[in-house]
Amino acid sequence: MPRPLASALHLLVLLSAAASARAAAPFDSFELSVPQPPAPVRVEGRSRLIYELHLSHFGDRELTPSTLRVVDADGGATLVSFSGEDLAARSRIIGRKSGDAGAIRPGEREVIYLEFEPRRTPTRLRHVLEFKAAGSDAPVAVEGAAIALAAAPKLQLGPPLRGGPWIAIYAPQWPRGHRRVFYALDGRARLPGRYAIDWVKLDDQGRTSRGDKDLIADSLGYGEPVLAVADATVAAARDGVAETARVSLNPKHDFDEAAGNYVVLALADGRYATYEHLRPGSVKLREGDKVRIGQTIGELGFTGDSTGPHLHFHLADGRKPLASEGVGYGFAGFRLLGHYPQLDRLGKQPWQALEAGIAGERRDELPASNAVVEFPR
Repeated sequence: MPRPLASALHLLVLLSAAASARAAAPFDSFELSVPQPPAPVRVEGRSRLIYELHLSHFGDRELTPSTLRVVDADGGATLVSFSGEDLAARSRIIGRKSGDAGAIRPGEREVIYLEFEPRRTPTRLRHVLEFKAAGSDAPVAVEGAAIALAAAPKLQLGPPLRGGPWIAIYAPQWPRGHRRVFYALDGRARLPGRYAIDWVKLDDQGRTSRGDKDLIADSLGYGEPVLAVADATVAAARDGVAETARVSLNPKHDFDEAAGNYVVLALADGRYATYEHLRPGSVKLREGDKVRIGQTIGELGFTGDSTGPHLHFHLADGRKPLASEGVGYGFAGFRLLGHYPQLDRLGKQPWQALEAGIAGERRDELPASNAVVEFPR
C-alpha cells in the first residue's frame, strides 16, 4: 500500500474516533421521566396516548428544548415529533406563569403534556430530547424515559347521564383546564383530571339555558339525575356544601370544598369513578353502600368551584378526588351528534355536524374534545 494512502486512512480513523468521542462526551443536563405511564384510550376509532414527560434540570447552564421525538422502543421508529411553537405550547415550567416556556434554569422542572395517535400502538416508548445550552449554538440530545404502556381498561362504562344532547367539555391545551392542573398532596404531585370531562346539557340550538343564564335553576342540566356507570361500592361521598342561586354570586371556595358535593365509586377493576359539583341534598349514599349500573346517585348541581351548573366526571386510581392520578376510560355506547370546534359558540349557535366518515353510533370510546353526544334514555 502506498504510504500517502495509508497516512490518509490513518488520519480518517483518528478523525472518526475524535468525532465519536465528542458525540459520546457526557453532558450534565436533564433527567427525563414519565411518572404515570399511559394506557391507550380510543377516541373516534383511533387509539390515543395521553401522558406527561417531566424534564428535571440538574445541570449548571440554562437549557432550551428544541425538539422532542417519541420513539417506539422496540422498532425504533419515530411515532411523533414536536418542535418550535408546537413544543412550547405543550410545555410548562413549574412555578412560572402559563405560557412562559423557553430556557429552563438549573433546578427547574418542565412538564411536556403529550397527546397523540400513533398509527400502530406500541408496547414500549422512549424519548429523545434535543436542546441547546446557553453560550452554545450546537444542539445536544439526551435520550431516556423508556416506559412500557399500561394495559388498556377492559371494563367499559355505562352513561353518567341520560339522554341529551350533552357536550363533553375539555381541551388539553387549556392552561387551567383539568388536563394541566397538578395537586401536591400527601407528599406527591398528582394530576387527577388527566381524562376529566365537564358535562353540560344543550338544546337543539346549542343553548345551555332556558332563560336567565345567571340563574342556575334555568340551566338545562340543573337537577338532572346522575347515574352509576357500573356496579360498584361507594368509596366516598359528601353532601352539605351549599350553592348560590346565581352563577355570579358563587364565592371562591377553600381548597377542600373545590369539588363541592361529590360521590366516588370503587369499580370492580380497581379504578374509581368521581362525580363532582352535585346538588345539595341529592347525595343519599354513604361509604360502603352498593350501587348498580344506571342507579341514580345524585343530581347535577352547582356546588364548589364551578363556572356554571355541570357534572364533572373522571376516573382515577384512588378514592380522594385531588390526591389520585387520573386514568383512562371509555363508555360502552353513545350517539355522537357533532362537535364545537370553537367553544365560544356554545350557547349561541348549534354545533358542527359530523364530518363524512365518522359514524354516529360509538362503542367503547372516550368522546373527543367538545363533542356533543346523546346517551341512551
